[in-house]
Amino acid sequence: MQRPLILASTSPYRRELLQRLRLPFDVVSPEVDETPLPGETPQSLAQRLALAKAHAVAARFPDAVVIGSDQVADLDGEPLGKPGDHARATTQLQRMRGRALIFQTAVAVVCGASGFSSHDIARVRVVFRPLSDEAIDAYLRAETPYDCAGSAKSEGLGIALLDAIDSDDPTALVGLPLIRTCRMLRAAGVTLL
Repeated sequence: MQRPLILASTSPYRRELLQRLRLPFDVVSPEVDETPLPGETPQSLAQRLALAKAHAVAARFPDAVVIGSDQVADLDGEPLGKPGDHARATTQLQRMRGRALIFQTAVAVVCGASGFSSHDIARVRVVFRPLSDEAIDAYLRAETPYDCAGSAKSEGLGIALLDAIDSDDPTALVGLPLIRTCRMLRAAGVTLL
């Protein structure tokens, strides 16, 4: 018998990605403080939060297989989170124009009852075009990506902001690296096909 599957995230983007696997799952808010620790690197932050989210929900549902994930935009070692509003999104995109950055997307799979715990991280290198202030403003008003790390949705109009995307897990940039997630779910005993 397959264990229940839970996505420890309220992100609609992660929910949509996980639905691609055609597995029944529930969504539970992990209620984890996402404040970076002093001196924490973007990679460490993403990994810590993915594990914390998975463990927080697994503690409440020990028989379930729980997926936690987090994404941090990494601009030369500085974590860029979700902007939250137009002004911060404008500042983020102005800083990123004409530059490459790394989106660190961590995923963790945990099951309290079986003791299973695994985590991994996908690094997606993204090169932004040299963007004018007018282009940035037009994009933000059209798509309002204020809940996205790095202020851009590559799965939507945000693709027009970019010169290149380099990744071995194409869904990682949207927020959940499904290739890695599938690998961990199989190891946790979840049947995918």
